[in-house]
Amino acid sequence: MIKIVTDGSADMPEGWEEKYDIKIIPLSIVMGDQTYLQYKDVTSKNFYQLVKEKRFPPKTSLPSPYQIMEFYRSIAQKGEEVLSIHLASKLSGTFAAVKQAADEIADEIKVYPFDSGAGSAALGFMCREARLLSQKGWEIPNIIQRLEKMRDRLTVIFTLENLEFAYLSGRINKLQTALSSLLRINPIIVLRDGLLNMSEKVRTRQRALDRVLEEVHQRVGDKMASLAVVHAAAPEAAQAMVERLKKVFPNIREIVVTELSIPVAAHLGPGTIGIVAYPEVKDEE
Repeated sequence: MIKIVTDGSADMPEGWEEKYDIKIIPLSIVMGDQTYLQYKDVTSKNFYQLVKEKRFPPKTSLPSPYQIMEFYRSIAQKGEEVLSIHLASKLSGTFAAVKQAADEIADEIKVYPFDSGAGSAALGFMCREARLLSQKGWEIPNIIQRLEKMRDRLTVIFTLENLEFAYLSGRINKLQTALSSLLRINPIIVLRDGLLNMSEKVRTRQRALDRVLEEVHQRVGDKMASLAVVHAAAPEAAQAMVERLKKVFPNIREIVVTELSIPVAAHLGPGTIGIVAYPEVKDEE
């Protein structure tokens, strides 16, 4: 059985990691002169409070190629194959480090790095798809072809409740943050070509949530699709979005809910709500 690996920017429902045997390379969060290892030192339960207390811009610290090699050695034996699915290379240096590690460990373990072109629940969906296909006997090159089709069809859209964390992370300036707070502006963030772009700014929270739903419906339409609602410390808003999705989309394969990973939430902040969607890919396609 092949090994399926991703990184700490992945979002997936509780239980998927064990059910689909997905191995996750943890990332580190740096605030000031302190470094916190994901899952061990910092979790979604204490992260937001930690940022407010420290008042330092949270930054992601990438694992080194050596650390990634050691991770592969800890989960795979010599001669085994690993499919390593990661956050978009345009958003992070993780994929470059993975490629370097794969090259250096090639004589021991065959690692196939895959650039998801996305992150969050898209990684969770891809890892699960890879495992299900491997259980059917698919070889990794064929699995990668399927993942490429998923990547091409993905829709990823977020709305931020406020711009405080975006300011702390250095993504926008203090004046923009102050003006947006006064005007109650909620940005709409859309994944395009492997990058997260601000597509528009909406005046109210409710209108922002409406626009996220409208954008997803426009892209997915009536196709059979899998959907994920991702949130940052906003479970009630996420569940409300689930109920709205059920009414709007006639052909839903599934809807899952998961909390936004810390490396992504570090730039977006609590209250963020997003939808990750992809129309079904059939075996014969």
